Amino acid sequence: MTSRGSGRLDHDHQLGQDQPGWIGQALREHDQLEVDAAGRRRLPLAESADREQQVLDRIDRARRRKPRVREERITMSHGSGGKATHTLIEAIFLDAFRNPLLEPLEDAAQLRVGGSRIALTTDSYVVSPLFFPGGDIGDLAVNGTVNDLSVAGATPLYLSAGFILEEGFPVADLNRVTESMRAAAAAAGVHVVTGDTKVVQKGKADGCYINTAGIGLIERDGSLGVARAQPGDAILVSGPIGDHGITIMLARGELDIEADICSDTAPLNGLVAGLLDAVPGVRAMRDATRGGVATILNEIAKAAGVGVLVSEDDIPVRAEVRGASELLGIDPMYVACEGRLVAVVPGEDSGPALAALRAHPLGEQAAVIGHVRAEQPGIVQLKTAFGGTRIVDLLVGDPLPRIC
Repeated sequence: MTSRGSGRLDHDHQLGQDQPGWIGQALREHDQLEVDAAGRRRLPLAESADREQQVLDRIDRARRRKPRVREERITMSHGSGGKATHTLIEAIFLDAFRNPLLEPLEDAAQLRVGGSRIALTTDSYVVSPLFFPGGDIGDLAVNGTVNDLSVAGATPLYLSAGFILEEGFPVADLNRVTESMRAAAAAAGVHVVTGDTKVVQKGKADGCYINTAGIGLIERDGSLGVARAQPGDAILVSGPIGDHGITIMLARGELDIEADICSDTAPLNGLVAGLLDAVPGVRAMRDATRGGVATILNEIAKAAGVGVLVSEDDIPVRAEVRGASELLGIDPMYVACEGRLVAVVPGEDSGPALAALRAHPLGEQAAVIGHVRAEQPGIVQLKTAFGGTRIVDLLVGDPLPRIC
């Protein structure tokens, strides 16, 4: 039996098929789809795979285009750590300052001075609020610079500290920040040896900004870099991700969400030293700050011309962070950490590398989250908890507030 409604639909469907335009073409393609056991139409496997490859090819072509800043003015998305940030760096700064030491775009430059190899890095900190559960802008500035040197394979030694202070900033808060920096430097075994101070008019800054630079000594043979990743390599993360970014968002008190979460800010030089002692063949390390783990995975795929496949089930995320992320509509893979690293090691060394990380207090929940492969170079894919896969691209826009 056919109802009047369904009969009308069949009639309209036939009229649509008779049309020469895109409507008729779409209907004819729909009728050619295979029907599964549940009565749903789907593409044949071969055609589905072909269309997936077409999508991946388009993404690859888009990424190979020469980067160009299309906006006339800087926006907040240019500081998010995602696509806009990478475009800004490559189209403006790299283009202006291009040289072989800068081109790898690692967390620290590797230099030769006399007979020594050193690492040099710099960073600026504009976190809001200045004080948050688990830390503040002071220890964040020290730890962030120590970590950039550490993942370059260097032993951090000396830091500079530049302060931009807003008129009216409480002296008691400045004392609190500098005391925090002193304690963090002592814990990491580094010294603040030079600095600068500027004061700007009220309303011209957000209380206190800090810029740091750091120098470390590279004593081990070989070099590290995401461009060295090879098919078959394992990818590890040193612990649960997203703690810092979610802590900062909740600390602002704008979301009316309460959770027992603290920033993971910590110096990684001891953890890194243990990993390099156990696995001298480590290919690359990055600390997962702006843009989170997802950004690092994309940097690996692009720089080395490889594919990356990670498993959602293997990525450690605290239940509190996952719950808050779901309420906020945020993917933890894009949320910043300040005491976590991502490491790439030869596949056969994944066991010793994991054991070395877990032997350190900061790496007790380390995990192997995926591997590098030759297929689909430049693309990061996530094997979801539901059994499918999805592309993990660079962050688009500025969905996350300022967190470092």
